[in-house]
Amino acid sequence: MASAPPPTWPDRQQVIVTDIGPPGGFWIRFVAYLLDAFIMSIAAVVIVGIFIAVILLVDESIDDSKDSPVIIGSVIVMVLALLVINWLYEALMTSSPRGATLGKQALGLRIVRADGARLSFGRATARHFLKVMITPLVPFAIGYLMAGFTARKRALHDVLADTLVIRSS
Repeated sequence: MASAPPPTWPDRQQVIVTDIGPPGGFWIRFVAYLLDAFIMSIAAVVIVGIFIAVILLVDESIDDSKDSPVIIGSVIVMVLALLVINWLYEALMTSSPRGATLGKQALGLRIVRADGARLSFGRATARHFLKVMITPLVPFAIGYLMAGFTARKRALHDVLADTLVIRSS
């Protein structure tokens, strides 16, 4: 039995990747990720520095056998701050008019919806959390490696969020 073609909606136009722009492949996306990781590591160093300063200023010793509430509270705040900063960096940058993080901008990439429109903050947020929480669940990094083997160069989080990474002109 032959399968039926996918449904079409009268208010939506079928999109071909070449109409939007050529897709960004796996390796250029990987280099953009490394650039963004470097940028985020600078923020992490600042936050960890603040954490160490708080520990030193309250004169708490990490060597004590008791768990100090100041140390535990500082670690929780530090981890939450790192998570929020990483999320906001990606979501705000990819939902901006440029549609890309600094690493992607440096390499001439941008993220768009499958129909070529700019990402909303909500879709950029969903894409971020899919990328950091769902895609890593697939063994052997296959969710990320999909970007090297699919026709539209989409990783698992791109498929789930219905986004494309394209080369901007």
